Amino acid sequence: MILHGIDIAIIVTFLVSISVIGLILKKRAEKSKKDYLLGGNQLPWYLLGLSNASGMFDISGTMWLVTILFVYGLKSVWLPWLWPVFNQIFLMVFLSIWLRRSNVTTGAEWIGTRFGIGRDAKLSHGIVVIFALILGLGYMAYGFIGIGKFVEIFVPWESVSPYIPFEISPQYVPHFYGLIFTCFAIFYSLLGGMLSIVWVDVIHYVIMAISCIVIGIIAMSALAAHGMITPDGWLTPFFGMRLNLDWSTIIPEVNQKIQEDGFSLFSVLFMMMVFKGLLVSMAGPAPNYDMQKILSSKSPREAALMSGSVSIILMPFRYFMIAGFAVLGMVYYKELDLTVAGKIDFEQILPAAIAKFVPVGMVGLLLAGLLSAFMSTFAGTLNATQAYIVNDIYLKYIKPDAPNSRIKMINYAAGLIMVAISIILGLFAKNVNDVLQWIVSGLYGSYVAANVLKWYWWRFNGRGFFWGMLGGLIPALSFRFIFNGVLDLYTFPLMLLIAVIGCIAGTYSAPPVDEEVLKKFYKNVRPWGFWKPIHDKVIAEDPTFIKNSNFKRDMFNVFIGVIWQTALVIFPIYMVLLEGLPTVVALSIAIVCTLILKKTWWDKLPAD
Repeated sequence: MILHGIDIAIIVTFLVSISVIGLILKKRAEKSKKDYLLGGNQLPWYLLGLSNASGMFDISGTMWLVTILFVYGLKSVWLPWLWPVFNQIFLMVFLSIWLRRSNVTTGAEWIGTRFGIGRDAKLSHGIVVIFALILGLGYMAYGFIGIGKFVEIFVPWESVSPYIPFEISPQYVPHFYGLIFTCFAIFYSLLGGMLSIVWVDVIHYVIMAISCIVIGIIAMSALAAHGMITPDGWLTPFFGMRLNLDWSTIIPEVNQKIQEDGFSLFSVLFMMMVFKGLLVSMAGPAPNYDMQKILSSKSPREAALMSGSVSIILMPFRYFMIAGFAVLGMVYYKELDLTVAGKIDFEQILPAAIAKFVPVGMVGLLLAGLLSAFMSTFAGTLNATQAYIVNDIYLKYIKPDAPNSRIKMINYAAGLIMVAISIILGLFAKNVNDVLQWIVSGLYGSYVAANVLKWYWWRFNGRGFFWGMLGGLIPALSFRFIFNGVLDLYTFPLMLLIAVIGCIAGTYSAPPVDEEVLKKFYKNVRPWGFWKPIHDKVIAEDPTFIKNSNFKRDMFNVFIGVIWQTALVIFPIYMVLLEGLPTVVALSIAIVCTLILKKTWWDKLPAD
């Protein structure tokens, strides 16, 4: 497809606009490290929530979600639990509040508030920095691949190659396109820091909200006019022991896709996702852009509101679009060109549907939004990794008294180095799903054991954290080679066991954390869990201290919140599918859950 001049003009205008935002906010971001990395803690919760939701509206993830909805139907609503998507509910209910009370700049800096400043704490600090940088590289490589595959269908290589003074193999064309658009993300994020990222995200969200509505309406009209054929069970989110979706008489190639994904034993997959998802969510946010948005909020209350707003801002609009593209793919499957290098690639459904069905002008707007989605995710991740390099390596170990001018230059250098490495990693990845599985099942899995224990068990110390993280990180980096062809999720229990052994052995090989550090952490963060020895000492010194006894209420709110979030995903899908009664049922569940959460969560939030 060759883009129309109007579409090209819209895209160019957008790219120029975000570059101008970076230039305008450059001076304000340079005032201090806090202004650059956290926006000076002056951004309101609704802007941060919109920005966070916008950053999650990434192009690679959207391509993947369209693909799995096309293949698995309503059962696909559970597959994002691989992340797990419901970790936002745990953050909303209590973990964002706990994290924001720390008043730190990064997750690695938070280590000092929990484990102190001794040798073991330094080891813990170092392993978190390493994990954060690896995770950041994974996310950037993930987005880098997605943007390239997306652009390739709109800008065919044969129309560009005559103007390029060198040759590129067909399999690396997406990477070449990815590199070009990465440069724009680098420009505004490096110049304006968190401020420019948030304001570009606001523009991105407005564009995407309009695009979502248009795509959903186009799909509903197509479905009403032509109908579509789906296998038995495609229209329901409920499932048995096995997936039992048979595409053999409709689109036989989809059965091959299901086999390659390894999702046939769906009940086993679901149980593993819930088991891993609960642990990952209890561990709190990984050291990425999500954590930086929490730390950028004005107060613990606003941190909770920010995390709570993400689901309602993101899910309805995003899934209205996702369902729209999946429906267009189903209705017009034979008219879409999904062949890449001689093989059908279902990740091409989204760009192929845009090329085929979206009108001139709207294509430019939609492409600008999806390009912004990539740049938002990339820029947010880049900002988070810069924070770790500058704050937790350079300022901590190399030059603690560096002036702002030097910090600015280190920020730029750190960002460029991380981008270069992520691009190299992207060259070796097979596809979007491949990187996604490694991130959510490998890296996130390695994070679990140590980061659960740090919140809820007083005896856990810096040495236990270090060996627990190392015991998870080494399997995360090696299991793909040891268990070649095995779904990453299924190796999670073994990874978890190794990490737990590291946590326990490390903890009892060293004395507890200094008592004063533990008391200060407990009084400031006020977690619930196994803190009785520390609680008794705090009460002895300060009888007015009030213990956090909200465990049961928090768990109830998490339960209701997960139902609420899932209903927000399901009802726009059923709406696009023109399924009236299921739409009403799902929307009603969402409304009832909202009313419950108003009384049990919103009204109970801290005033600070």
